Amino acid sequence: MPRVKRGTKRRDKRKKILERASGYFLTKSKLYQAAQEAVQRGLKFAFTGRKQKKRQYRSLWIVRINAAAKLNGISYSQFVHGLKLAGIELDRKILADIAVHDPAGFAALVVQAKAAVPAQA
Repeated sequence: MPRVKRGTKRRDKRKKILERASGYFLTKSKLYQAAQEAVQRGLKFAFTGRKQKKRQYRSLWIVRINAAAKLNGISYSQFVHGLKLAGIELDRKILADIAVHDPAGFAALVVQAKAAVPAQA
């Protein structure tokens, strides 16, 4: 079997890791093994961070919709339930944007949601 020295491949791989680790503290940006561990850890946090970002935005949208709904005299859950019964399919991102930038339009949605919810006994 022929001998393989891996000169450029190894160097390219190490260079890529060390470039990703630039800006890390002390040996984590200089020594390959420490840099490799730090980069791997950073990538793990970046992955989970991308998932958390989605959760946090949804939570923010719900808070905004709830605040606007309360100003119009309805709870968040009743508002969302009323929209569903009325057949209005707007997601929370759009509803939050309407709540912030177009209060009159949001008030119209609240009126439709209230009309769709049956009167409680």
